[in-house]
Amino acid sequence: MNKLCRDSHPGMKDRQTAIGRVLIEALPYIRRFEGKTFVIKYGGAAMIDEQLKNAFAQNVTLLRKVGINVVLVHGGGNAITRTADSMGMKTTFVHGKRVTDKQMIEVVQMTLAGKVNQNIVQLISEHGAKAVGVSGLDANTIRALPCREAEHLGLVGEITDVNTGYLDLLCQARLIPVIAPIGFDTQGNIYNINADDAASSIAIALKAEKLIYVSDVEGVHCGEKILKSVCKSEAADLIEQGIISGGMIPKSLSAYRTLDAGVNKVHLIDGRLVHALLLEIFTNEGVGTQFVSEKESQ
Repeated sequence: MNKLCRDSHPGMKDRQTAIGRVLIEALPYIRRFEGKTFVIKYGGAAMIDEQLKNAFAQNVTLLRKVGINVVLVHGGGNAITRTADSMGMKTTFVHGKRVTDKQMIEVVQMTLAGKVNQNIVQLISEHGAKAVGVSGLDANTIRALPCREAEHLGLVGEITDVNTGYLDLLCQARLIPVIAPIGFDTQGNIYNINADDAASSIAIALKAEKLIYVSDVEGVHCGEKILKSVCKSEAADLIEQGIISGGMIPKSLSAYRTLDAGVNKVHLIDGRLVHALLLEIFTNEGVGTQFVSEKESQ
């Protein structure tokens, strides 16, 4: 079809106008965030469904191409369980966290820092960005100590230090660090670290502009409505009223701990929506819930 045919197609001008409006709407956000750092926790269906995987890789590539430093922290719990099952190892959870003994930490390390990490790196690279796989063991990226529940969970850790200099160098080289959340201590112990917690700690250490959780949750619901923005006092009221409940309570509390530590905004978006990342960052309406400080919400 030549240009004359395209211009005369019914509805084409309206479509072109709509596309132009979307691009213009994105422009002030691109200007504002150029040179800033976004830490993105990647998990849920967006790591499994082929269409969603490709859309996410495209979104991350675009963020990097417009000058945003992207640091990606990924999960991979299902893959770890499948690997353990294939090796005849039983998987046990306590309060939703994987019990990790010496055998299981080898499976975690092999799966997260191996197949899962490299598949993400390859996919992003296929879409035109330059990604590099990073285990928390590389260049002392993540130092950790046993978590508070170590008596029951074994080699599950909490981050004590992040090598921000190394991650900054990668970002300055226009690379996207893809981080497997594994840490170590001075005694040589290796720890399995919850990806949400790792993303929060890394965002704080990097003084990131945003921490974005990509999961299978639409956001904070109030009845049928998804709340676009929630400040700390509003969240406390919603928890008291039972509107924020269940697993959303620790997510909300974690978001405000991250904000209190200096990260500007925390976003919770549904990775099951194609291009959710771009829609949340570059449009006025967004698609998920952003957690903000009291000052910003007023």
